[in-house]
Amino acid sequence: MNQTHDSNVITRNYFDSLLLEMRHFDAVIPDTSFTLFGETFKTPIMMAALSHLNKCHPAGLEEMARGALAAGSVMWSGMGEDEEIERICKTGAKTIKIVKPHLDNAEVIRELTFAEKMGCIAVGVDVDHAFNGNGEYDNIFGTVPLAGKSTEELASFVKATKLPFIIKGVLSVQDAKKCLQIGVSGIVVSHHHGIMNYAVPPLMILPEIVKAVAGKMAIFVDCGIESGMDAYKAMALGATAVSVGRAMMGPLTDGAAPAVTKKINEMTAQLAGAMARTAVPNLANMDSSVVWRL
Repeated sequence: MNQTHDSNVITRNYFDSLLLEMRHFDAVIPDTSFTLFGETFKTPIMMAALSHLNKCHPAGLEEMARGALAAGSVMWSGMGEDEEIERICKTGAKTIKIVKPHLDNAEVIRELTFAEKMGCIAVGVDVDHAFNGNGEYDNIFGTVPLAGKSTEELASFVKATKLPFIIKGVLSVQDAKKCLQIGVSGIVVSHHHGIMNYAVPPLMILPEIVKAVAGKMAIFVDCGIESGMDAYKAMALGATAVSVGRAMMGPLTDGAAPAVTKKINEMTAQLAGAMARTAVPNLANMDSSVVWRL
């Protein structure tokens, strides 16, 4: 079957086309820790803003949060009931809540406010899930109507919370610059697991976004992160951290929180191995000049 249109295949191929120099002089044991929104974590390998994980495990995102907490990682949460984000936060995992772009802006603000009340370290809105493939506003399960949001509407969401605000679904320099204009604290460079065919791979456009942002906000990458080497490539090209979605679903299904922790630790070790063999002492010293295109 021809899959040249599939954005996930295109993204995987792009990851695999990126090669790394080896640098050995002055190499040291690397430090994979980083600080985000005033909190320090052991690894930049974060969870993705997933939803409906009860298909993988009865406790779903709550169990994922326990795994992230044990690994010293950042937990993210996508669409879900108030009770779910409450249970996630009660695990003690430092959590970022991403809210869908509901048709009703009051519902967006209500969910942001509730997540802040529950103790999330940041909140945000998922802007790349507003439309279906026919150019109409999407409606999840036929009961959750969504809508595209103007720059002004997104700015009102930023102002509705005291927490750092994140826009998920940025895949252009144009949108990254608009995020700067409205005071966003971070963006997720993503095509929402191939929500549109022929979408540019996040790592292809990442350097241009990094240049446009100029260090004024955190830049996260998701879509297709499967290994510590994938994480290394993203961070070498300027990402602050990466989010892992589907690669965590198998461990969650097979072994619950301990398996999630194990997977995060394995990916972090792979990241550290690449850092050691490219003479990168810590995440602040990642260097894009080590990356070559096949």
